[in-house]
Amino acid sequence: MTFDPTFFVVLGAVLALVGGIVGSVLGIAKAASAGTATLAEDPGQFRNVIVLASLPMTQTFYGFIIMILIIPAVVDKVSATGGSGLIVLGIGLIAAFAEFFSAIYQGSVCASGISLLPKTKGQVFVPSMMLAVFVELLGVLGLVFTIIALAMLELM
Repeated sequence: MTFDPTFFVVLGAVLALVGGIVGSVLGIAKAASAGTATLAEDPGQFRNVIVLASLPMTQTFYGFIIMILIIPAVVDKVSATGGSGLIVLGIGLIAAFAEFFSAIYQGSVCASGISLLPKTKGQVFVPSMMLAVFVELLGVLGLVFTIIALAMLELM
């Protein structure tokens, strides 16, 4: 059984999106669970909880951007040249893992910050956000890696 190279290209692009979506869901769920407990204790922290709980959502956007970069630009080139879609599948998998784990662990950092909001009267909001951004950077690097890898392979 043989596969068209475009199958692997599209699979890699879709997996990058799925990694971002699933990671975001798990990260947001963890942060939102902490947010529910925090809001029961201090409803005045609603704005801070919403901001921190929503941060892991960005990895879904990165996965979506990766999918948009890969499918239109790469499918045509791989189809025309008969190139290997397995390389693009590998790039998509690396991006998927970057987005997946970045979102999950960002949710953990945000959950910790959210749980401390009532005890610190909101003073931990900015430090929590800064620490969450450090984890987010790995998702951004997954996006950047994808762009650089595709450019180096002259697929963009």
